[in-house]
Amino acid sequence: MRRFAMKALFTALTLRRGENERIDWDRRILIFSIAVTIALVAFYVWGKADLRWE
Repeated sequence: MRRFAMKALFTALTLRRGENERIDWDRRILIFSIAVTIALVAFYVWGKADLRWE
């Protein structure tokens, strides 16, 4: 019974670590997409202010 409990504990810890990695990837993708969106908006505003895109 002790062996089963240890296996269950290690399995739960491993699964929890895997979920954390997925959350980190989701955060990285979210931050990257927000940064790209802000950069595109900044380039659009800069281009309009510079009167290049009439």
